[in-house]
Amino acid sequence: MSEANVALVGYGFAGRVFHAPLIAHTPGLRLHTVASSDAAKVRADWPRARVVADPHAAFADPAIDLVVLATPNHTHAALAVAALRAGRHVVVDKPFAPTLAEAEAVVAAADAAGRLVSAFHNRRWDTEFLTLQRLIADGALGEVVELRSHFDRYRPQVPDRWRERPGPGAGLWLDLGPHLVDQALQLFGPPEAVQADIAALRDGARVDDWFEVSLHWPRRRAVLHASTLAAEHRLRFLAHGTAASFLKHGLDPQEARLREGIAPGAAGWDRDPVPGELVRIENGAARRAPVASVPGDYRAYYAGIRDALRDGAPPPVTAAEILAAMRVLEAAQESAIRGARIALAAATSR
Repeated sequence: MSEANVALVGYGFAGRVFHAPLIAHTPGLRLHTVASSDAAKVRADWPRARVVADPHAAFADPAIDLVVLATPNHTHAALAVAALRAGRHVVVDKPFAPTLAEAEAVVAAADAAGRLVSAFHNRRWDTEFLTLQRLIADGALGEVVELRSHFDRYRPQVPDRWRERPGPGAGLWLDLGPHLVDQALQLFGPPEAVQADIAALRDGARVDDWFEVSLHWPRRRAVLHASTLAAEHRLRFLAHGTAASFLKHGLDPQEARLREGIAPGAAGWDRDPVPGELVRIENGAARRAPVASVPGDYRAYYAGIRDALRDGAPPPVTAAEILAAMRVLEAAQESAIRGARIALAAATSR
């Protein structure tokens, strides 16, 4: 396979800002078709792409190798199963599905069809996450015993969009939770238990817009936090280890650059304007040192998908990893409803 033809289904925020430019700027992938009800918007950006209104027309096209789903969350599972049964490989934006049962059904459909299925957990390639991952791997923090992972914003007005309306897949936990859970599992493996508080705090909020979810290992805690009412929202990571702490303010700049229409890989694409700090206690005093950021690049996800299609390499996000994250997401929802700590199946932590 010299070049894989990709059909992108959905051309809202995720499809237009993330998937289309990343696909188009990954060698070996071709944005062949876009399924959208707004053909004029697609053609203004991608005049060479074929545009269809019905995603099933893209699934049925024998020229298509890979289908990427960037549609409302409640449609993910049904569309993924349809594409897989049509013989296409599939990438699904997060959340992979609204429920664990639906996620398991999609994975079963992929197994039956002999096709690849993966979830778009692009934030494994955030600069601050890659930097923290490197520090842990190098032993710079010692044994990490506590991680605070924040993804806060200040959006006091509730917008009128599907994510803010009650229904399957709506709410902040299923919007940002998949990123934070996946990152924690990449660092430490599946937790033993989950304790969650998920709430709607803004005036007029109809779905959750705040969460604080604690993941438990025998000698480690990770607190995942997101708010839509955080005027002070600089904190991204605070990791405490037996040897040092890592403090990072500011989000990876790739999303902002994609929003501005900057092409992936352009000059300065991977530059992080806010380096993190490594903090050690020496002779009773805190010693702070800047930490050089590991460059981030979301195209690495699609390069991994390309290699999986072309060479049979494992996909960058595997079915097993998808289901592990879904188990945590669903356990957190149960915990918040019951007000109780929820035990998970025994797993090996890192």
